[in-house]
Amino acid sequence: MHFDATFFALVALVILFAGFIYIKVPGKVAGYLDERSSNIRRELDEARRLREEAQTVLAEYQRKRREAEAEAQAVLETARSEAERITAEAHAAIEDMIARRTKTAEQKIAQAETQAIADVRSVAADVAVAAAAQVLKTRIGGAAADTLINEGIQAAKARLN
Repeated sequence: MHFDATFFALVALVILFAGFIYIKVPGKVAGYLDERSSNIRRELDEARRLREEAQTVLAEYQRKRREAEAEAQAVLETARSEAERITAEAHAAIEDMIARRTKTAEQKIAQAETQAIADVRSVAADVAVAAAAQVLKTRIGGAAADTLINEGIQAAKARLN
């Protein structure tokens, strides 16, 4: 029988496979593959869990952002209405102050007019009395004239004031 290289290659291959089976290489390879598959499955589960957590956190932050925007809008509206109210109050206060000052000015003007009229009357009375005294002195003489003049001056002053 003649053995060629192919026969020896076949025998070597059978011995190699028998050796692999003897040292349990297929079991170890299967165990390694099972372990690797289990690790990949755990990593995928962890990635899925992390993705769900991230989506939950994202949804929470989006909700908080919407709430913050709504709150900011409410604060803005409140501030705007408060500013409008304060502006209206300020306008009303300014108009009231202007009305009071106008009334005070008008009262001061009326008082000044009254005082001016009284001053003019007083001066006119003094001038009229002085003129009457001068006229009476030139027409009536003596002590009787002085008494009449003084009585007339007092009477004229009392009537004019």
